Order: sequence, then structure tokens, then C-alpha cells
Amino acid sequence: MALDPITLGVIQAGLQQACDEMDLAFSRAAFSPVISEANDRSDGIYSATDGALIAQGAGGLPVFVGTMQHSTRILIEMIAEGRVAPPGPGDIYIVNDPYLGGTHLMDVRFARPYWRNGEIFCWLSNTGHWPDTGGAVPGGFSASATAVEQEGLRLPPVKLFKRGRLDPEIHSIICSNIRVADQRIGDIKAQAAALDVGAERLDHLLDRYGDDVVREAIGELRRRAGAQMRAHIREIPEGSYNAQAFIDSDGVVNEPLVIDLEITRKGDLLTFDFSRSSPPCRGPMNSVLATTHSSVYLAMRHIFPDVPISAGAFEPLEITGCEGTFLDARYPRPVSGCAAEVSQRIAEAVFLALVEALPDRVSAAPAGTSGNFALGGHDPARGRDYVMYQLSGGGYGGNADHDGLTNGCSTIGISKAPPVEIMEQNFPVLYHRYALREGSGGAGMHRGGFGIEYEIELLRGDARASFVMDHGRFGPPGVLGGGAGAVNEVTVIRGGRRHRPEHLSKEQDIPLSPGDRVCVRTPGGGGYGDPARRPRHLIEEDIRLGRYSPNAAKEMFGYTPEE
Repeated sequence: MALDPITLGVIQAGLQQACDEMDLAFSRAAFSPVISEANDRSDGIYSATDGALIAQGAGGLPVFVGTMQHSTRILIEMIAEGRVAPPGPGDIYIVNDPYLGGTHLMDVRFARPYWRNGEIFCWLSNTGHWPDTGGAVPGGFSASATAVEQEGLRLPPVKLFKRGRLDPEIHSIICSNIRVADQRIGDIKAQAAALDVGAERLDHLLDRYGDDVVREAIGELRRRAGAQMRAHIREIPEGSYNAQAFIDSDGVVNEPLVIDLEITRKGDLLTFDFSRSSPPCRGPMNSVLATTHSSVYLAMRHIFPDVPISAGAFEPLEITGCEGTFLDARYPRPVSGCAAEVSQRIAEAVFLALVEALPDRVSAAPAGTSGNFALGGHDPARGRDYVMYQLSGGGYGGNADHDGLTNGCSTIGISKAPPVEIMEQNFPVLYHRYALREGSGGAGMHRGGFGIEYEIELLRGDARASFVMDHGRFGPPGVLGGGAGAVNEVTVIRGGRRHRPEHLSKEQDIPLSPGDRVCVRTPGGGGYGDPARRPRHLIEEDIRLGRYSPNAAKEMFGYTPEE
């Protein structure tokens, strides 16, 4: 039977609502601030046959759109091949292996089959960023790792919950290999509870409309998403478009890595060719294939945000040429920087390639770094160890309509920095400064948004700090005549002496003592269009608000005060 538009729309909203409620339950129940406050997590519904994305929470990280689809498909294949134990009702698999459709080891995925009438109707899956999964440094961001084992515990798909009960042996293995293990049970139970919420919501939806109607609606939504993406692709003039994006270094070899992208539009298909990109690198800035694909998907979602989140939207996008480059990491290449940093350079390359073809839809480059800062140590006042993970926002690129957003979340997600008060309550640190980085946006007809700057002091105990950030060598590029945003800056003050990492914004295992400080200044977004065309009243408003001095405005925009 043909579905009427109203029923189709209601079912679509019901699937979306199930995912949104999973997201909300996950954040509200989680123990770690990176999940409960920063929302570094995502939940979704996936096909029982091929793992294809059916729906994802609107508040979930976009970079997980493609990776959880890949991961679910691989899990289904491994079960069919007998490499993984078959599922039963109430079973939940855990996996964080980057090479099996993942990102980095800290992004831990749960997958649960959803049963109807003795058959798997679909899969429910979520990903949460765990503050630590073991490895050489607290937090997992080992800036100089040369093998994945140095980054933490790598888990293949195994049943963490069997018939609804936590497996004590698997749980014990995990806890024996990670720091602050006693605190992880809260996140584990929150992650599982979110999938329970999803199952309950699907029960209500299917009981109301029937399995066959919902199954038909899922197929129709996938078809329509593909048709909508193809219609948008036809807006791009036929031909090829090239761009390059650069990563400061891999953390081991102090030389830039290049993402060299050629996008070709032919008919209603778009091909992304990465074959001229840098070869695999020694350090942790390799990207696994699932993350590379997902980065392209999320970039296209930024450009065409009206296309529904569905596997159908990705079908007209062909991604080639990754094999033999650092964008198709194979074991044992380290990958801690792939999801948080390399993914954003991939999206940046897509934006730079398509901005001239779609100037009204594509912005200049955003800050493009998650600002990954991990601090681990012992708090003598509380008598316990801790791992603190800080991410931070930056400026968005200017666009055809207005200036870039200031202190926006990263390109790959909607995660926000945890509140200063929460961090000071949970960890032995004091924030001396947390402010906008005035003037950091690139010049343009519409300037880039501003990054932020913060300064943290260690109050007690000894600790070790690690950073995996980017855009410290090159600022986010401007487009169509616009200037680049300010670069990322990291300074560590130890014993009164200032230290700048050799790799600019990548270093690990920096020992800190009470009174030592860490200062971070995140990038501003790139500028859009000729700075000389910036309206005078906007320049004067920036000067009035103290964002630029008159001299800086003159240098950047050619501004001169009226007599």
C-alpha cells in the first residue's frame, strides 16, 4: 500500500524522537562531564540487514553518522560469518576497534538488536567518548604514539550485556586496563540505559502503526533522502573542483600532512577523490576509512542541511582514492587524532573545493579543531586518581550572509565545552581565564568568528598534560578573497617558565606541579570575501565593542576614521 504523507511524516518524527530521547537519557545518566555536560555522544537506529542509518538524534555528533553505520554493518557481517557470537534478546555488544568502522579508541560503541516477533527488526547503537581507555597517557590522546596499542585498550565486538545482565568477566577485563575504572560503571550503565529507552519508544511506535507500515516508511524515507541529495547535487555545475587542506604535523614527524581533494560532479553523482593525499603517517593523525567517509557525509550535511539524516542521503556520494594514504589507516597505525582533528580537515577540504561552485551555501573554513586537552593525575585532597578531558570551541567561517559564529562547536559535532564550574568541582584545577579571543577571526566582507582563550592552574597533586589539537601552523583559510583566522596557540607555564610545544599544538606527558598553568587560544574562522567590501558600520561596531583596535581595523579592512 502507498503511505499517505501525514503517516510518513509522523513515523519519521517518531523515529527521530526515539533517537533524541536516547541522547537525552545518555547525557542525563552519564557520570563523565564529557558526556553529561559536553554531550560528546550520539544514538541512532540502523537497518537489520546492512546496518544502514535509519535515524539519528538531532543532538548527536554528526561525525558518528557514518561511523556507527559502518560499525553496525561490520558487526552484522561478523555475526553472519560466525566470527562473533549471535545475538539474543537483551544482549548488548561493545566495540571500540577503530578498524572495524570506528574513530579513535575513546569513542566506545554499544550495539543492541531490537527484536520483534522473534526476529531482529533493527539495531540500536550509540557512541560515547570515555575519558580514558588506558594507553600511554591519561585520556588516550598520545601525541607521539606510533602504534595503536600505545593509545589504549582495543575491543573487538563482544557481548558486554547478556540477556540484559552485565557480564562481570568482560567488565573486569575493561576495568583492569583503564584508569579511574571505578568511575566507568556510571557511563556504562547510562549508555545501556539509553538503548533501553530507544527500545521502549520503538515498541510504542510499532504497536501503533504496525511493523509492516513502519518498515515501508523506513524504505520510503531512505529513497526520498537519496532523491533530495541528488537534486541538490544537480545545483553544482558539472565539472571538477580541487582543494587542499593541511594538518600541522602527525605529532612525530614535524612536517605538514596534506589532504588533496578533487570533487567531480557528473549527472546526479558526486565523486570525492583523495588519491593525491599524503601517505600513512607515523603519528596518531591517521584516519580510519569509516571516519573519512563520515567526514565527507557531515560536510555535505553542513552544505545541504535540509536533507534528512538517512543512509539514502549518502548513496549519491562516491569516495575513492583513500587506499595508500593516511585517510585509510590500517592496523597498527595510531589514530587518536582521526575523529577529533583529521575529520575536520577533510570537511574543510570539501568546503574549500565547493565554495566557488556554491558561494551562497558554503562558508569559509571554521576553527577546525576540537582542542583536545587531557590532564591526568592524583588528587590528594580526595584521595583518588582522575582524568580530565577538556574540549573547546572556535570561530566559524564567514559566509555570504553574515559573519561567522563566535565560540562555535567543532565542525564534526554539537559538543560544547563543559562549564567551568563543573570542571573545578570535579578536578583539582582553577580557571583563571575563560574568554573570547577578540580579533581572531579572519578579515573579509564577512569576517570569521572568534575563538576562545582559557588559562587553567593545577591546584594540588602532580599531573600529566597531553594535547592533540591542530591549526597551530596554518590558520583556517579564508575564501573568495578573505583572510585566514588566527592559529591555535598552546603555552604551558611550568615553574614560571613558558613552554611552547615543538609541534605547536601536539605534545604528551608534560609533567605539571601545583601552581603550573596551561594556556590555550583557539583559532578564529576564515574570512569570506574581499575585506575592503566590509560595510563600514560593521567595522565601527567591532571597534566600539573592543573586538579590534582602530589600527588593527585599518590593517585588516583598510578602515580609516572619518574626519
